[in-house]
Amino acid sequence: MDLEEAYQVVGEFGRHQKRMITILVLLQIYMACQSMLIILVGAVPEYLTEPVTGRPTLNKFVLNFWYLIKHQAYKVNLAGSLFFAGVLIGNVLFGPLSDKIGRKPVFLTGLFFEVLFGYGTALAPSYEIFAVSRLLVGMMNGGMALVCFVLTQEYVGKSYWAMTGTLTNMTFAVGITLFAALGYYVRPWRNLATAANCPGLLLFLLCVTLPESPRWLYSRGHTEKAEDILQDFAVRNGKGRIPVKLRRTVSTSAPDAASPGVFQLVTHPILRWRTVVLMYVWYACSLVYYGLTLSAGEDKGNRYLSVAMYGLVELPAYPLCMYFINKQWAGRRKSMSNFLAFAGISCLLTMFVPESGSLLSATSLALVGKLMVSAAFNIVYVYTSELYPTVIRNAGLGVCSMSCRVGGILAPFVPSMKSLHTSMPFMVFCLSGISAACLGLLLPETLNKPAAETLDELSSPTYQRILKPQVNMSMTEL
Repeated sequence: MDLEEAYQVVGEFGRHQKRMITILVLLQIYMACQSMLIILVGAVPEYLTEPVTGRPTLNKFVLNFWYLIKHQAYKVNLAGSLFFAGVLIGNVLFGPLSDKIGRKPVFLTGLFFEVLFGYGTALAPSYEIFAVSRLLVGMMNGGMALVCFVLTQEYVGKSYWAMTGTLTNMTFAVGITLFAALGYYVRPWRNLATAANCPGLLLFLLCVTLPESPRWLYSRGHTEKAEDILQDFAVRNGKGRIPVKLRRTVSTSAPDAASPGVFQLVTHPILRWRTVVLMYVWYACSLVYYGLTLSAGEDKGNRYLSVAMYGLVELPAYPLCMYFINKQWAGRRKSMSNFLAFAGISCLLTMFVPESGSLLSATSLALVGKLMVSAAFNIVYVYTSELYPTVIRNAGLGVCSMSCRVGGILAPFVPSMKSLHTSMPFMVFCLSGISAACLGLLLPETLNKPAAETLDELSSPTYQRILKPQVNMSMTEL
């Protein structure tokens, strides 16, 4: 039997897989806390009024961190930039590494060191050590998050990939909201950093019990090990010890053969164009998402509420995209492109309405645009993992995520284009969203299509015939 048939026999999403996915999904809350840490830890000191004298005084809980950075505000931004620079590096390094030596060892190593460096952040005696710890935490966070996402896909049958991917992204948004609540009750920054990091230790101990990905084992030629894990799935799912005999192929007959590397994303005729298109789509998603967040206007109210709303505004996007991507008339490709197009159109319309003061304002349209691009962001994660074969899936996700970080880095600079024309920033977001939507239509549909495990399978005429009816374009190699 092939791999998908084996999953149908042992259970595509049985009770054992549900337990494993629950652990990985809860890990998103920990990763969200680490990603958002600098927003609350590095907040500008607040002025409070002393009840006796009536004089303004600085909030001592926030001021503790400002003593660490010696009142130099640029260091807060630098620490945040170092974290996301680390995320970019981790995306590039961890993806190919996990394709080569396995998902589990790379995943556990990244999680262990993220927890370790997280405590380094909380105990940092100087700003320099704090900044280096944020760079290292970002590196571990960015790389480990990719492997975690791929594991949520590869532990289950392909028909559940969209659901597990959406749950993963949705829980990250919930994590942002929970971190805001934690920050509200735990004000001293060292205590907050420690409290945000402690769940990682418990989750690491739970993750040690997770098995290697049977899909990765099969794609690398370790067929017997993959069969053993699938049989264990069947037992733990309550189906008894079902014999699983996977089909041997030429590509899986040589265990420990040379693993396809990042170069295959450039040299392989099919992967080359897919990667170019996906990198631009990821870049545009990030640019529009963060650009709209910055252009929605500064919230003058409670910063803890602001951080919570930052997470909550994304939540409606996930059930919305879950509905569309599983419909035959919409699928992954059309849904992603339409959400990107609507995000771009929302940006365009902001140029013709007042900034605030009415229901139809630039702020409300920007939030609608953010909702749309959040849905597109969720789809592109699931869609990308389906477009790459198992042997190179993490490398592909890593390269795409790297281009995503480039978009996030550039987004803060786009509002400065108002010096050229007041509508220029929204025009950039509009063109980015619509152009990415058009390019996304060049990709093949993957709904109800088998996932390729190896490069040979991807290139086979049989597999290409399965995808070809969904692709109406001249570049048939896509």
